[in-house]
Amino acid sequence: MALPLSILDLAHIGEGETAADSLAASVTMARRAEEWGYRRIWYAEHHNMPTIASSATSVLIAHVAAHTRTIRLGAGGVMLPNHAPLTIAEQYGTLATLHPGRIDLGLGRAPGSDQQTMRAMRRNPAAADEFPQDVLELQGYLTGESRIPGVEATPGKGTDVPLYILGSSLFGAQLAAMLGLPYAFASHFAPAALEEAVELYRRDFRPSAQLAEPYVIAGVNVIAADTAEEAQAQFLSAKRKRVGLLLGRGRTFTPEEADLVLDSPAGQQILQMTRYSAVGTPQEVAGELDRFAEHARADELIVVSAAPERAAWLRSLELIAQVRGLVAA
Repeated sequence: MALPLSILDLAHIGEGETAADSLAASVTMARRAEEWGYRRIWYAEHHNMPTIASSATSVLIAHVAAHTRTIRLGAGGVMLPNHAPLTIAEQYGTLATLHPGRIDLGLGRAPGSDQQTMRAMRRNPAAADEFPQDVLELQGYLTGESRIPGVEATPGKGTDVPLYILGSSLFGAQLAAMLGLPYAFASHFAPAALEEAVELYRRDFRPSAQLAEPYVIAGVNVIAADTAEEAQAQFLSAKRKRVGLLLGRGRTFTPEEADLVLDSPAGQQILQMTRYSAVGTPQEVAGELDRFAEHARADELIVVSAAPERAAWLRSLELIAQVRGLVAA
């Protein structure tokens, strides 16, 4: 039986687009993904990034949920050290009250921003050290067993919004195992520790009220197209755009300049970030997803479509759903 497939939507603001264009595209994709049979869509908290429109995850989830009916929606994730746990419990408790059985809450400890933006958000640099305690405090608000006497989340109390620990290192794996929570590994951009982290998580997992057995979600980049040549051309374009995003510092690279960077040591680091990518015809992508799932020992895959244009982005997700049997071709 094929593993469940889900989607990470980065709410990318394309060249010549506005944030409103990006958010409208996210709604369109979510409605199509619901028809195509994907399990869930997650949105990631990023700040001060001109090409990403998902900074306010709870607001975006509310909007998309109002325009869909059944697909699960969640944060992948909320960077909890940026927030008071009570505030997040109230936000996601409200979402779960409005859309019962459809809301997920993935939690990370990274800032989702740079140092200057951290200061603008009034974030305490030491907040990441309190992440495990903050997760437990948040969990208490959502289960109705608050760890702060006299303080409850309304809405939130008793909603039991499922929590997921996100990570790209051994820290998240250890915490997810200790708390008995599902673990989502960011192998779509930080592949280095995947095998070791999953091994640690599965070995040390302790059952909890939320989860009896370990559950691993692994991220993978995908581009499916009608021909392998078309898919590879889109993948090259995506890698060139990543050069500009990570190394551009406000400047735009020509394709030739981006290719020179990709051939450099800095470029090799960027290419290493895309190690886990399934690119080609639908059949080729399906085979690569099966191999990756086995390699990652995953219970679910969350795909990130790297296709650079909107039409190709939607087509890629549709082709994958068809070839994986989520929806009739």
